[in-house]
Amino acid sequence: MNEEIKRALELIKRGTVDLIEEEELIKKLEKSYKEGRPLRIKAGFDPTAPDLHLGHTVLLRKMKQFQDLGHEVYFLIGDFTAMIGDPTGRSETRPPLTKEQVLENAKTYKEQVFKILDPKKTKIVFNSQWLSKMTAEDMVRLCAKYTVARILEREDFKKRFESGLPISIHELIYPLFQAYDSVALEADVELGGTDQLFNLLIGRDIQREYGQEPQVILTLPILEGLDGVQKMSKSLGNYVGIMESPYEMFGKLMSIPDELMWKYYLLLTEFSEEEIDNMKASVEKGELHPKEVKKRLAKYIVTQFHSEEAALKAEEEFERVFSKKELPTEVPTVVIPAGKVWVPGLLKDQGLVKSNSEARRLIAQRAIDLNKEVLTQEELNLSTGEYVFRIGKKKFLKVIVN
Repeated sequence: MNEEIKRALELIKRGTVDLIEEEELIKKLEKSYKEGRPLRIKAGFDPTAPDLHLGHTVLLRKMKQFQDLGHEVYFLIGDFTAMIGDPTGRSETRPPLTKEQVLENAKTYKEQVFKILDPKKTKIVFNSQWLSKMTAEDMVRLCAKYTVARILEREDFKKRFESGLPISIHELIYPLFQAYDSVALEADVELGGTDQLFNLLIGRDIQREYGQEPQVILTLPILEGLDGVQKMSKSLGNYVGIMESPYEMFGKLMSIPDELMWKYYLLLTEFSEEEIDNMKASVEKGELHPKEVKKRLAKYIVTQFHSEEAALKAEEEFERVFSKKELPTEVPTVVIPAGKVWVPGLLKDQGLVKSNSEARRLIAQRAIDLNKEVLTQEELNLSTGEYVFRIGKKKFLKVIVN
């Protein structure tokens, strides 16, 4: 193995979980360099939600590494399969999206991915281009290439089958459609999260059935969210969106558990593994405070999605609000007349809580401050002056009473 391929292999393997098979990848890389033909790298994204978060960028960053090595990247938007609904990890059938929902979400995907990927080296494709053109005969032929017994080996299907929970026929076909995407693109390598391993393996089998050389599979870890426990997800509220403001991103990243930041460094930055290990050793020896390492991480990520200037301003704002306990530069302000004020209603009207009951719960939990004192009452009698509410750690409201 020459030095160029050795360095490429080291970069490709960084942060990965499964590599099936390494010898096949080496042969593909050697052939690619010898013939001057870039490898076709595929990763599929179902446009089930319009916003991408840092969890999605783990795959995007690996795709960018392949681009930097000179290979072709196919960002596959599963618009056809999203209307079926990916059953992976689900204990029940997921309601499919409408075509309108899928296309709207896909539009925002295209705007966001180029914050990481090189647009000149990225081919954005939709699997409806080939799947929607399949005839009934084509689909029957595809289904004939795999057995129900093999499909039911998948853990989520197995559990549902054994529990007597319904499994729709279209869900059983979903992995075959995903596999056919690899046939249509003649993929050399497919990337996915560890939860996609079963589907990716089917892709290898189906490519063989269609007379193609099977794709190499690379799986990447599922990134835990801000709680450090569950998968980063918008529905769980533990996410960092790549379109969020610099201050919001910085503050969220500073809130992650200390132990999780090393995984973020590995999967979301270009710091070498040696640099990360050295930082970790310095923290363990007490030579470096975890907060400083986390700030470095937060600045790196904010710079990536915004700018260095935005990252520095976000850091200054964070220090002012959280370290010096000062107000943010911009605080939502409302003017009200003097007299009695029901706090839950005020906070809900200003969009700082979702409901009156959420505000009442926060007051009961002593999670709201008024002028730096814990608020214990739901109703206040406010006279002329300025009042500042702090809701949780990051939300503020200035109330001017006249």
